[in-house]
Amino acid sequence: MSGFLVVRIVCSGVCLLAALSAAVQPAHAQSGKRRPNVLLIMADDLNNDLGTYGHPLVKTPNLDRLAARGVRFDRAYTQFPLCSPSRVSLLTGLRPDTTKVYDLQTDFRSILPEAVTLPQMFKRTGYRVARVGKIYHYGNPGQIGTSGLDDPASWDVVVNPRGIDKDEETQLTNLTPKRGLGAALAFYASPAPDDEHTDGKVAAETIALLEQSVKSGDRPFFIGAGFYRPHCPFIAPRKYFDLYPLERIQAARFAPEQLAHVPAPALFTNPPNWDVPEQGQRESIQAYYASISFLDANVGRILDALERLGLVDNTIVVFVSDHGYHLGELGQWMKQTLFERSARTPLIMAGPGVVARGQASPRMVELLDIYPTLAEIAGLTPPADLQGRSLTPLLKNPRSAWQRPAVTQVRRGGGPDTFMGYSIRTEKWRYTEWDNGKRGTELYNESDDSSEMKNLAAAAKYRNVASEMQQMLRKVTGK
Repeated sequence: MSGFLVVRIVCSGVCLLAALSAAVQPAHAQSGKRRPNVLLIMADDLNNDLGTYGHPLVKTPNLDRLAARGVRFDRAYTQFPLCSPSRVSLLTGLRPDTTKVYDLQTDFRSILPEAVTLPQMFKRTGYRVARVGKIYHYGNPGQIGTSGLDDPASWDVVVNPRGIDKDEETQLTNLTPKRGLGAALAFYASPAPDDEHTDGKVAAETIALLEQSVKSGDRPFFIGAGFYRPHCPFIAPRKYFDLYPLERIQAARFAPEQLAHVPAPALFTNPPNWDVPEQGQRESIQAYYASISFLDANVGRILDALERLGLVDNTIVVFVSDHGYHLGELGQWMKQTLFERSARTPLIMAGPGVVARGQASPRMVELLDIYPTLAEIAGLTPPADLQGRSLTPLLKNPRSAWQRPAVTQVRRGGGPDTFMGYSIRTEKWRYTEWDNGKRGTELYNESDDSSEMKNLAAAAKYRNVASEMQQMLRKVTGK
């Protein structure tokens, strides 16, 4: 099969993009029918504070309607609660200990030059493959408008939008001025309309690609639409802030004694809450919620375009975040912990292959599982070394028997004192150990203690549970 004659475009305005092909075998040739399209929608730093997940305050009508025609996974977990390690793991189908990506600088191709990524698999079988915005990692907000740590081999077309939010950074209220903007509690209620923001442009560019695909009509598409919200700094149009009056926002309750049971490496935010007063915490939560609703509105524009263009019935839609996000629980903010709030992420799948529409799955699943799932639904043969498992049984019956746990890891220290923390999650338990247990262990009964306030690892009553969970963790990680 001859290769693509590729047009690669980087722009900030709406572009009509085309990837031209010469003598390419159609993506439907093997099966005799057209394969399904794939639309992978990724959020940045989004936790499960969504209407469809039962949050009493956050308004997400568009993600709610996507879940109403798909399967919502209530227990989906990242492999590493940091942008680049998580995204590389999802897109290669390999655990971080295989990719060796533990930071925001390492290019996975320097470790695994021959890896076949998820979009690359579709590209090799004749799909039109494109990316808009952040799919692989690049610094948010510093690298907005660039390709960052993108993987050129994965795409035919790339678009790197840049919106007015980049120009508004001087207007931010920054409650943690010693931290960089990509890790700061900073926010701004923008007067600019939706479509002038970077996320508004991500939606517009994605819709342009959908329209171009319909016009060409010869091949199915795989499009990655990568949004930047609700990642900090929390910049969104003012109308989304207005959805959340500050008097309705409560800061997470915190007392220093809550941390008495927690090993020191378990904590990312030191001192707790970065000493931001309660009022600032509430303002940050308001801005985070506003950013979620702004994200939801832009996802809704894309979903509307799918309907308008007649693409709904033959397009697999996956909505996912790279990891979860703390909002003051246990005094923690953002990610990079192995607590539930950081490790758990939203995951919704809709379209072809999804039988149990409007249902939720309580099973433990991993972002690793997305790659083999899409391969199976599309009838493609994935690499043999993938470390996830296809979710297709749960798309048919969300409560099917499913014995696999979920494993999340994070790195601590630096130089010769670098060590890893690993956490394994089953439907009832979370077990965590730091530096193979030498720097602390944790065991939480998630059924009775979802806030993870009682570390049972040292309790004689639960010694057998801790031992069983440790063995299960060793089996997955090989450590």
